[in-house]
Amino acid sequence: MKTWILILLLCLAPQVVLAPPKTFADDQPYLEVTAPANRKLQLLVAPPTILSGAAAPEVAKELADLFSFDLNLAGTFALAPAGTRPDNADLVLSTAYSASVSGLTVECRLFDRALNRELTAKRFTGTLKDLRRIGHAFSDEVLRAVTGLRGPFTGKIAYVVKSGRGKEIYLMDYDGRNPQRITNNGSININPDFAPSGREIIYTSYKKGNPDLFRRELFTGLEARISARSGLNATAAYAPDGNRIALTLTKDGNSEIYVINKEGRELARLTHNAAIDVSPAWSPDGRRIVFNSDRLGKPQLFVMDADGTNVRRLTTSGNYNVTPRWAPKGDRIAYARQESGGFQIYAINSDGTGDTQLTTAGSNEHPRWSPDGRFIVFSSTRDGGSALYIMRADGTGQTRVSPGKGGDSHPCWSAPW
Repeated sequence: MKTWILILLLCLAPQVVLAPPKTFADDQPYLEVTAPANRKLQLLVAPPTILSGAAAPEVAKELADLFSFDLNLAGTFALAPAGTRPDNADLVLSTAYSASVSGLTVECRLFDRALNRELTAKRFTGTLKDLRRIGHAFSDEVLRAVTGLRGPFTGKIAYVVKSGRGKEIYLMDYDGRNPQRITNNGSININPDFAPSGREIIYTSYKKGNPDLFRRELFTGLEARISARSGLNATAAYAPDGNRIALTLTKDGNSEIYVINKEGRELARLTHNAAIDVSPAWSPDGRRIVFNSDRLGKPQLFVMDADGTNVRRLTTSGNYNVTPRWAPKGDRIAYARQESGGFQIYAINSDGTGDTQLTTAGSNEHPRWSPDGRFIVFSSTRDGGSALYIMRADGTGQTRVSPGKGGDSHPCWSAPW
């Protein structure tokens, strides 16, 4: 088997209660932006106040810091400096809370000063361990109120962590908080991918000796081995319907792309080529698949219909283009291109135009879109060891989110929880 595919495969790898939002008229579901087009909306994150009971400075600080991080990353807003008067901001995000050992209540409001009205408000109840989820949920709501599209901040990121001589799958909040180990078998576990629901993942594991495909429910921990065909069962990706999975199999002696159902029953073989075909990724409508192939000599990206017909080359620049992923809107495909010194992340229109480099520092690989298409999460060596970063879809705002000191790679971003 060729060197590049070996490298690709072996290196991979309590209820919060939300009260109904108080919003303005149903016929105006989101804010008509009132700021000039050449500047961002000035957003003031006001210091949280107390609803009742004793003050909890740590709660107030965590909420304020969380809102600032989320909404600064969004790129839609310019955060007003501390001490800014509310009447000098376009939008004001205010929060009030009551916190005790037994429970937590948080009320959040977004006010538009120019329109002189409240755009959205929500009341959350839970416990102190739900604090960050509550904050991310309102950040999602702020983006919905301003842009019409909900934010991705309550989604989770699954990723691979180097652990001794093995690799394990972990799960964390999108901003790197609350990491938890999902696999613990001391083997090599790679290529996690979320089901559209965000409630389960598939991944490849060598824990039984062969690189087999497993499906795991995240809330129950129930797991099933769904593809144990001879050879590789790898680079698997859920279809948008959640019932089909595209993956790479070598059971017939060559690396080909197949489709199976979520129980593992084979549905179709899509590629029939002497070349190496790997890393399938579905278009959002489930009608097309982008994949890697070296059928022209070096790895390039190709697109085919979901039944394997109408194959066409997508990338025409670069000699080594790998790991594609389709944007949720269907208009762009992110991928990694090998260049001198490592890999860089690019994005290209789904018709092959607009090929654009997004990263420059370090070696950057394995791009995955946020569920709303605003962001891309990827791995990078820019600070030494491999770590996870997030950037906006245009490459701006690159921010490290890895909770570890190195050895984190192959991220994927779930739908909001």
